[in-house]
Amino acid sequence: MLYSEKVMDHFRNPRNVGTIENADGVGEVGNAKCGDIMKMYLKIDNGTITDCKFNTFGCGSAIATSSMATEMIKGHSVEDALKLSNKAVVEALDGLPAHKIHCSVLAEEAVKAAVKDYYDKNGIEYDRSIFPDCGSCEHCEL
Repeated sequence: MLYSEKVMDHFRNPRNVGTIENADGVGEVGNAKCGDIMKMYLKIDNGTITDCKFNTFGCGSAIATSSMATEMIKGHSVEDALKLSNKAVVEALDGLPAHKIHCSVLAEEAVKAAVKDYYDKNGIEYDRSIFPDCGSCEHCEL
């Protein structure tokens, strides 16, 4: 089978789809080569992600990785969310085909972009090396 049962479940029944009005952080990333676009919304209270939603335009793997990423950061601290790696998302989904790994990279980058937006909106100092410079990496081409 090309896709694991977990990937298929998160594709068919994605968790946390939608938008958050007055989100504390919003991040949007995309890959022009494959057409995937992910937008992540975070609600943060006292340093904890109390809610997160996403909208993804893309393939089943992009939807599944977005869904899993939101499940993995919801209820956790902002600092923990920044530690989310694409590898952890892939492992949580019981793997992805090699040509779909870029979807997990987008999920990681969408979370980081939303956290960066939260930091910027609130004047919170952060280590700029944690965040990719928009447009300068091969994954984020919006």
